[in-house]
Amino acid sequence: MGDGGAVDLELDRAHSARMYDYYLGGTTNFPADREAAARAIAAFPSILTTARINRRFMHRSVRFLARQGMTQFLDIGTGIPTSPNLHEVAQREVSRARVVYTDNDPIVLAHARALLRSSPEGRTAYAHADVTDPEALLAAPEIRRTLDFGRPVALSLNALLHFVTDDHGAHAIMERLKDELPSGSMLAIAHVTTEFDPEGIARLTAAYRAAGTPGQARTREEIARFFAGWELLDPGITPSHRWRPDPEDIAAGDSDQAAACYAGVARKP
Repeated sequence: MGDGGAVDLELDRAHSARMYDYYLGGTTNFPADREAAARAIAAFPSILTTARINRRFMHRSVRFLARQGMTQFLDIGTGIPTSPNLHEVAQREVSRARVVYTDNDPIVLAHARALLRSSPEGRTAYAHADVTDPEALLAAPEIRRTLDFGRPVALSLNALLHFVTDDHGAHAIMERLKDELPSGSMLAIAHVTTEFDPEGIARLTAAYRAAGTPGQARTREEIARFFAGWELLDPGITPSHRWRPDPEDIAAGDSDQAAACYAGVARKP
């Protein structure tokens, strides 16, 4: 990652990555983010629990993928570094695992060097890219330098696709990303749904839209389309806290309404 000159950190505008950092108790957020997050919490008070559940799904899915033999990971929409982050989970299981993070938040760009210091040289990289431009994302030199697309890649989109609306061509974007990956690749998705608390999610979506971030919660059927043509692994598409839960996840007693997301993992035939 080069210096790239001065970076406009856009601190006067709320960003979903920094709002998510606030939900998780992080400190890399600013007044605009905290104000927008407060409105989101008022609209959907369970969102703090939702963020924690989503984070734990990421940990479990990455651990599972690494134990399935995956050694390459592409995490789109990584957000603010929060330990343990994806590369730490993957490299704890498989030390040679290679990980590339991408995000469009300039604050994440600013934090990238600190993120990479905790990884062995050359095994973790960061690309400043936007999922709504998949061609530019896939062509990013940091991705091409770190990952070998001739071998299986695990693609992680945790709590991202609900920020990619149908107006952006969400399903077409997903198909383009999937087409780039060879047989044996894996796909992990967590996505907000309308099915557990329609009114609460409608309020939450409106709060994000008012903060300048359009979003689109989807039904289970709409989320399943993102996996089209790939083999869903057990237990299929489930509320995110029910996907291969650890004992502590079960002990937490979280509800589908608090999870607010469906999650699943699939393999490319």
